Amino acid sequence: MRVIVVGSGEVGFDVARILSMEQHDVVVVDIDSEALANCSDKLDVLTIHGNGTSASILDQAGIKQADLMVAVAAIDEVNIIACMMASRLGVKTTVARVRSDELATSDTVLNARDFGIDLLIHPEESAAAEVVRLIRRASATDLLTFADGRLQLVGMRINKDSPAVGKSLAELDQELPSLLYRVTAISRGIRTIIPGGSDVIRANDQIFVLTRPKEISAVLKQMGKSDSKLHQVMILGGNEIGARVASALAGEKNKRVKLIEPDREHAEHLAETLPNVLVLHGQGTDIDLLATEGLGEMDAFVAVTDDEESNLVTCLLAKHLGVKKTVALLSKGAYIPISQTIGLDAAVSSKLAVSREILQYLRGKHVMSVATLHGLDAEILEIEVQPRAPITHGPIMELKVPKGLIIGAIITSKKATIAAGKSELHAGDRAIVFVMPKHIKQAESLFNSP
Repeated sequence: MRVIVVGSGEVGFDVARILSMEQHDVVVVDIDSEALANCSDKLDVLTIHGNGTSASILDQAGIKQADLMVAVAAIDEVNIIACMMASRLGVKTTVARVRSDELATSDTVLNARDFGIDLLIHPEESAAAEVVRLIRRASATDLLTFADGRLQLVGMRINKDSPAVGKSLAELDQELPSLLYRVTAISRGIRTIIPGGSDVIRANDQIFVLTRPKEISAVLKQMGKSDSKLHQVMILGGNEIGARVASALAGEKNKRVKLIEPDREHAEHLAETLPNVLVLHGQGTDIDLLATEGLGEMDAFVAVTDDEESNLVTCLLAKHLGVKKTVALLSKGAYIPISQTIGLDAAVSSKLAVSREILQYLRGKHVMSVATLHGLDAEILEIEVQPRAPITHGPIMELKVPKGLIIGAIITSKKATIAAGKSELHAGDRAIVFVMPKHIKQAESLFNSP
């Protein structure tokens, strides 16, 4: 498949990386020669210096032969026009990153389809929603929802004094047989493990548990984690992500939110638009300001500025002062793997939203969604069972399922259940599948018609 990526920033680079890894023919277009050089040096892609809205540049990139256009430049208008031109020139699928809400609201005069955009992505909105979910679950390092919220995937770090340390997953299951959950993946150092019943939990493991929302508190308790509520929240950064997080949390009962913004004019604007948020003007690197405003008394600290180094440092300071939960906005590949190792509780990335959407398209129409998590090499697929698929030939325990694959849950039109060895899947069902990259084709063949 031939793919044109407009924009070679962090998001464009990540999209191009994933597509090239999938052995697609990728062309990256940008006016930033330095960013293009970075793509050319590190990725197996063709780069073209020029404006993604130029007909001659797109023609040079092979737009008439392209199957997919991904426009993720820094300017919304560039992405919209690039997709519009691609659609007019016959590109099958167009994806645009658009930060403005104008095209997404139901009462807008023009919607995405009017511009030839098949898929509209708003990474900042997705990142803000993820931060809010993490604040709502104090012990979670990661939190994803599936099946319209009926299932949740919770990541958690296992402490040295956890009662689960030294026990196998089978032993934990026998302790509370009525508690329905599945440990679907374990991140141990730089390794990702798709576990079986004999795998043993170790201290400092990061485990990913799939369960129903009402079971989460009990699962956390079994793993030695608390499910305390976070009431006092301080947010560093009044950008779009910070403002969205502040607005969402301030609307919840018993939440008290402070937001620090370095730009005075923008801080005044936020104070007017966020009436239930205490907006402060000041620099996030001003330790005295943070201390004076009660950082050490906060339950949670969220750093979402555009300066990732400041996000890391201020979150570490917050942990040093005893803040229960810290969340940092991080996108650089070098920072994300070490963030929790050095003491942060959670990290979010606005560029992951784009990658997930692209992966979903690549996996085919029977794949309902794709998710990836920081530090986890496995992919998470919500995949539909096709008629006569091999996975329908009996109970899961009797089928030849690759070791690097685990079926976490089964979703039907009536209910969502945690998968067990005796569970059976039928055509039309959906399954939440955790799979290592090298087993993805095997996973798809299990769920596809022969």
